[in-house]
Amino acid sequence: MSDLLANLAMGFSVAFSLKTLFWCFVGVFMGTFIGVLPGIGPLATISMLLPVTFHLDATSAIIMLAGIYYGANYGGSTASILLNLPGTPSSAVTCLDGYPMAKQGRAGVALMATTLASFIGSSIGILLFTGFAPALAEIGLKFGPAEYFAMMLLGLVAASTVATGAPLKGVAMVVVGVALGLVGTDVQTGQQRFTFGLLPLADGINLVSLAMGMFGIAEVINSVGRVAQQRSTYRSSVLPWTRDFWRAMDPGREDWRRIPGSSVRGSAIGSFFGALPGTGPTISAFLAYALEKKIAREPKRFGHGAIEGISSPEAANNAAAQTAFIPTLTLGIPGDVVMALMLGALIIQGIQPGPRLVAEHPQLFWGLAASFWIGNVMLVILNLPLIGIWVAILRIPYSILYPAILVFLVIGVYSVNNSVFDVVTCILFGFVGYAMNLMRFEPAPLLLGFVLGPLMEEHLRRAMLLARGDPMVFLERPISATFVAITAVLLLLALWSSLKPKRAEGFSAPI
Repeated sequence: MSDLLANLAMGFSVAFSLKTLFWCFVGVFMGTFIGVLPGIGPLATISMLLPVTFHLDATSAIIMLAGIYYGANYGGSTASILLNLPGTPSSAVTCLDGYPMAKQGRAGVALMATTLASFIGSSIGILLFTGFAPALAEIGLKFGPAEYFAMMLLGLVAASTVATGAPLKGVAMVVVGVALGLVGTDVQTGQQRFTFGLLPLADGINLVSLAMGMFGIAEVINSVGRVAQQRSTYRSSVLPWTRDFWRAMDPGREDWRRIPGSSVRGSAIGSFFGALPGTGPTISAFLAYALEKKIAREPKRFGHGAIEGISSPEAANNAAAQTAFIPTLTLGIPGDVVMALMLGALIIQGIQPGPRLVAEHPQLFWGLAASFWIGNVMLVILNLPLIGIWVAILRIPYSILYPAILVFLVIGVYSVNNSVFDVVTCILFGFVGYAMNLMRFEPAPLLLGFVLGPLMEEHLRRAMLLARGDPMVFLERPISATFVAITAVLLLLALWSSLKPKRAEGFSAPI
């Protein structure tokens, strides 16, 4: 306990420096801003600001990117409540009860509930992060190359099969991502692979170009028409920032009684599932909503403005956003696509996430943990009094907003290497990502495979070298064998779920 307090004291000394406070504020402000705007999301924002981190130290860079991530989960509910448009995927479930409350003239109450629930969920997630991440890192120190490879393989398969959409499509996207990660120069042999004679590909495909294209440009193309069609849902019942602003945001005695319990239950679900690969805030929010509706005495209230339908999923997605950093930092395995980009940002800074991160970079780890508390306090201060400003921003014509976003995306890609080739690659991946969305292929597993593919290859080679080429090393070691067995079970379940509808159609066909 004394060691934990000493580490936290060191973390707060790092987090309270003026430089770190500034970048923490920039992160949470940008995250809240992006969360309010529907159809953009934290991934495009992190991709766009990733070049900025090249000019920062590693601690300031990861604190800013983390602030964008959990800040977007705070602000994502605003558009869900006011416009019935989820600012982030994890805020989609908030539309079910948040928008009916706005139509009833209780938008302020709903926004107050989301802010309080988000703070409760984040606080519980931070406690688990600071308490369990170092212990998990100590266990990870016992892992060898075989265990790392098997664990990363499990993470990729779990992320692709547990995610939304057809599981086999997710696995296919992981394979494509791993293949894209192989492009470039082989570190051990010096041979160029899959470059097709193009010199800019000798160093591999640019992570920023891939992320901005697949998730930034593609999402903008995909969202412009949909968001423009739905802007008419804006209602005059949205509360402006008036003299009676705080009074109008008071939930009332009955709702005050329901918010704490539902927030704690949602936090428990989010904390657990946030640390698992392939789940994250979105699935946590929907599971929390399903639980609240299941245990409610009057389930018919849900969908018509039930306060628990807002507080529980909001607490869940914010708790999941905090605990998602546990496997990313301590094991080097990102739980979702945003965490994969975080991992890539650390690698760009020359820091290898994994069990040794806590011991080798204590100021970064504990500084990040302390910044979580500071950032969440900043978010409460931002989200409560600035609701009127967010409402005004939502009135900006999307014909102006989205071209500006595209310009910043292109500038961000070009600024990495001052390369026009990277810009062309980004645009190409943007159209590919849009086509994948039309065909309902999930682009998120592709980025996971792209980030983890080279690391998996490195550990595979090391394991085979130590075992003198014997592939049984992955089954002879208990930990790696367990990971391989779980991976095989997930693949069989994915195959079964893909064949099950076809089997049902065959049985129901007329004879």
